[in-house]
Amino acid sequence: MAKGRELKGRIKSVENTRKITRTMEMVATSKMKRAMDRVVAARPYAQALGEVMSRLYSPELAERFPLLRQPTQVRRAALVLITANRGLAGAFNANLIRESRGLIAQLERDGVEVELHAIGRKGLGYYRYLGRAVASNRTDIGDRPTVQNAAEIVDGLMDAFAKGQLDAVYIVHAHFKSAISTPPTTETILPVAPPEGRQGRQHDYLLFPSAEEILASLLPSYVRNMVYRALVENTAAFYSAQRTAMKNATDNAGDILNVLRRTYNRARQAQITQEIAEIVGGAAALQG
Repeated sequence: MAKGRELKGRIKSVENTRKITRTMEMVATSKMKRAMDRVVAARPYAQALGEVMSRLYSPELAERFPLLRQPTQVRRAALVLITANRGLAGAFNANLIRESRGLIAQLERDGVEVELHAIGRKGLGYYRYLGRAVASNRTDIGDRPTVQNAAEIVDGLMDAFAKGQLDAVYIVHAHFKSAISTPPTTETILPVAPPEGRQGRQHDYLLFPSAEEILASLLPSYVRNMVYRALVENTAAFYSAQRTAMKNATDNAGDILNVLRRTYNRARQAQITQEIAEIVGGAAALQG
């Protein structure tokens, strides 16, 4: 019955694994719902900021603000890559890293010098493994990113852009469309561009203080909010991917258990049949 004992051990091991994956699925579902709430809460403020930006923007004002400067040629750029600190989420981190690699390759083919800023252990570990220099990294941002976290990430990049040390800043993160759609995406956060189709709209109202003073205060907040939204969307997308991965693992464990139990039952039946045959054969031998 050595095979039977071995099968029973495998069945017990798969049952324990299924309990773990089911628990992780439940935890990921709970955290995903909370993260989705933060994504939904962040969108109205971002939309309002975009509306104000579009109403204040004009080519004349744009010339006065470094963050609106449109470089004639991009020679040096910064890439902010946001990944998760943990795995067990299918291809989530791999897709983000692939997106960043494609962007870096494209920029470097165009002669652009790219400095990398890694947010999350998975992206940081990958590029360190490749031996690529990482200008800065953060692995301490948890499941509830804050506007302060966003400011810590991007304020230095805004200063470098304003001084002309950078010509563009890109951010790669997961775009949370729904619980089943979280594709990696690349956004340009600097130079700042108002929402498309609204630049230069004229409105009949008075501004106090002036549009220039409002823009001076608004632009940094607008950039920080873009990074903050990327952080919260990435968190929601990660837990969505982890929930899906753990559900698939739980389902697969169930399928494996069914196969192992059928195999065990067949082995047990074969052993019983063999034992009966041996008993019958022994009895016949005694009678003969």
